Amino acid sequence: MIRLILIFILTMPLLAVKDDIDKKIVKTSSTLNQFGKNYQSLNKKMAYTAKAILKQKKELDKQSKYLKKLKQILKTKEKSYTINNKKLLLLNSSQQKLQDKQKKVEEELVFLIAKTITLSLIVQEEYTVDTNSLIEFEVLKSILKSSKDKAKKLNEIFFTNAKDIALLNKSRDDLKRAIDDIDMKRADVIAVQRANKKALKKLNNNRYSYKMALKKLLAKQDSLKKTLAGLNIIRIDRVKKAKEEKARKLAFSSRRKLSNKNLPVVKQHGSSYKSIKTKRYKGSKTIAPLKAYTISKKYGTYVDPIYGIKIFNESISLKPKGRNINVRTVFNGKVIYADKTAVLNNIVIVEHRNGLHTIYANLSKISPNIRKGQKIKKGYIIGRVKDELIFEVTQKSYHINPIRLFQ
Repeated sequence: MIRLILIFILTMPLLAVKDDIDKKIVKTSSTLNQFGKNYQSLNKKMAYTAKAILKQKKELDKQSKYLKKLKQILKTKEKSYTINNKKLLLLNSSQQKLQDKQKKVEEELVFLIAKTITLSLIVQEEYTVDTNSLIEFEVLKSILKSSKDKAKKLNEIFFTNAKDIALLNKSRDDLKRAIDDIDMKRADVIAVQRANKKALKKLNNNRYSYKMALKKLLAKQDSLKKTLAGLNIIRIDRVKKAKEEKARKLAFSSRRKLSNKNLPVVKQHGSSYKSIKTKRYKGSKTIAPLKAYTISKKYGTYVDPIYGIKIFNESISLKPKGRNINVRTVFNGKVIYADKTAVLNNIVIVEHRNGLHTIYANLSKISPNIRKGQKIKKGYIIGRVKDELIFEVTQKSYHINPIRLFQ
């Protein structure tokens, strides 16, 4: 019995420790999961530009298809268009001749009608009964009959001509409509071609601007890595860097065609993230380097939607709410680097305890009293930022999500 009590007393601390470890594992897993969820995609502006470029490409393809269809319609109608134009010229000529003829018939008919009426009046007069009068009467009757017959024929010709003219007018109008339809299609082709040219120019401009922005982003990352590697803060994986350079060269090649797929969803890629040496921040929360800001680019991995380049963003970008805003150090530490660079403007790097480093890049100005080797306190003003602060945190060659320091 005593032995059982001793065993129970001895195993109690072990059970308590195990329980505590289990809780820590659950808590750590939960924290890691939450941490993983916070890896974000490309900043909103670049994502919007990427979508705009793909949308423009879609519109351009749509216009090209419509243009092809219009050209096909014109091709099939071009032959009939030429024939119809010739027919129209002939119809116009025939119509003019017929109208001239109709005018003559009309004039002759009017004259005959007048003549017939006159003869009718004369015939109806009383004649003296003698040989000459009778002969004259018969001659007048004969002329009257002949005039009436001729008037009747001219009348028939007149109405026949009128019908022919009406048919010619209808045929001419039908042909004119067919010709006008093709002319409109031609105008549509020209308009679409112009729109195509304009859209293509806009697309190329957008792609060029986007490409330059992406190259600038990558150049900033490379410059910062090179600076940190030179100070032995991080190590650059040469094999991985060579692969990245090859992928970028291939992606930026002028021969590469823009994808015609639906707009891609820009999202994080955990597998790529795992290849980066990242560490979870375990210390207490501190202040942010800026008092008022918005996060314009978050920490984590994304694949660029236009060029398909896999990028890991080791820093965060903070946009100040104002201009020439003070930048402050987030911990006590020692300045180990403070200088101007070609790509990242001014950079200040502060070393802290436990191999922790905070990097403040893209400063518009470094404070005059900041110099290498100087010890500074948390909240000390190290410089100013005009547009965007690039803030990075490392610990013994590992990267840390900077946002975890103060959020």
